[in-house]
Amino acid sequence: MPTESYDQLAIFAVVAQERSFTRAAAKLGMSQPALSRSMRQLEERLGVRLLARTTRSVSPTEAGEHLLRVVAPRFDEINTELASLNEFRDKPAGKLRITADEHAAISVLQPVLAKILPSHPDIQIEVIVDYGLTDIVAEGYDAGVRLGGQVAKDMIALRIGPDVRMAVVGSPAYFAQHPRPKTPRDLIRHNCITIRLPTYGGIFAWEFEKKGEELKVRVEGQLVFNNIAMRLDAALKGLGLAYMPEDLVQAHITKGRLIRVLPDWCPPFPGYHLYYPSRRQSSPAFTLLREALRYP
Repeated sequence: MPTESYDQLAIFAVVAQERSFTRAAAKLGMSQPALSRSMRQLEERLGVRLLARTTRSVSPTEAGEHLLRVVAPRFDEINTELASLNEFRDKPAGKLRITADEHAAISVLQPVLAKILPSHPDIQIEVIVDYGLTDIVAEGYDAGVRLGGQVAKDMIALRIGPDVRMAVVGSPAYFAQHPRPKTPRDLIRHNCITIRLPTYGGIFAWEFEKKGEELKVRVEGQLVFNNIAMRLDAALKGLGLAYMPEDLVQAHITKGRLIRVLPDWCPPFPGYHLYYPSRRQSSPAFTLLREALRYP
């Protein structure tokens, strides 16, 4: 089989898994016209339709599903073995792909990357911020970062951060016009800055616990965001109450820009873990990152 056919099979595997020419082209770093042309050439060479195309989506045909089951594991094995060749280098090198939620990326990953990357120029780290519980094997990640309770049981999990604690905060301007809540139930009468997470399928309910009593309060408000920066900015501007990781708002609390309420209802919970498949061969680059993240 010509060399270009192997390239086309690899491209087909990505398109079939992503079920989108747009996402596949972005992942492969190629134009959509070039990707479409490559798929047409592969189908013509094999004499069978592999992809069912519509104006909105693309999906494998029955023949495509069969081919995907055959070739995808082979390419995964090849990529794993190619990555393992880095073990023969004198210094860590190569690309690592990691999925993490936004808070973990900011508070845990970024400080460590700032320490190790300047002295290891041959390492490239791609961090994808995603609140969903990503299947790192299926999505081609080397590792993921999630809270301890969210890590799948069939993964190796390494503690990489301290316990996490949430904080309900509002600005002095907000509390000049609204009474401070005394219990979590009082939050239903406040303008709360809410967050939409794919993991929960909708607006995230704020979670509280005190002396064994657990409460989930479905707050409401004028603003809904899916990122930390906009929630924090809105709280600082007095637009409502925000439910934020304590470490990200502590400086603002200390300086009086934010006021914390209900602290006794926000106990700490297990922090972030790095997780990865047990069958993964650790390259020098991955080992370096893993040990740099290890906590304490």
